[in-house]
Amino acid sequence: MKISELSRRSGVSIPTIKYYLRDGLLPQGQATAANQAEYGEEHLRRLRLIRTLVGVRRLSVSAVKEILGAITEEGDLHQIFGIVTDARPATKLKKQAKEEETAEGDTPGVADARRLITEMGWEVSPGTAAIQTLGDVLDALADVDAGIGWQSLLPYARLTDRMSELDVKQMNGASGLLELAERAVLVSVLLEPALLALRRLAQEDKSARLFSGTPE
Repeated sequence: MKISELSRRSGVSIPTIKYYLRDGLLPQGQATAANQAEYGEEHLRRLRLIRTLVGVRRLSVSAVKEILGAITEEGDLHQIFGIVTDARPATKLKKQAKEEETAEGDTPGVADARRLITEMGWEVSPGTAAIQTLGDVLDALADVDAGIGWQSLLPYARLTDRMSELDVKQMNGASGLLELAERAVLVSVLLEPALLALRRLAQEDKSARLFSGTPE
């Protein structure tokens, strides 16, 4: 396909595509003339992945370039899923830095987050960003004396454990590194607003049934 069709199918403007080509995020197409090239489905898939990482996850172009490079080098589904979801640093240097950070200075909330992980039997990287996020929430709950500790989150953790099985099953059927990465973005980023919306709808239903008897 020509660059105009690539732009139409991907939803990315031609100037932006040319920028990605110059910066190395998108591989060059097959030259057909002095100023023309043909692009394939692999270009389209990669461009869609770039668009999602930049537009939805709000990553910088340099960060996306690093992630794409790491995905190509890793070639491992677990690593690809972790890199895209930020559960795995894209470089060994960042991985080492994150693991060193976990060796000291845990807040009480982060320490409790690790207790929850141990209780659930989850195998996660010590530097996974979600540990810090969960720890920050637990610290905030403790600050306002909410009476909600890590043990209170165990029923939620069990539910999300079952949800995560559905998430990972969404990866089945993908072929090729870029398609696997694209599916990881779909599962980890694009589905999250839908899951939150479903939770809000269910909360409204349960609130109506519990406090008013019947939904409006």
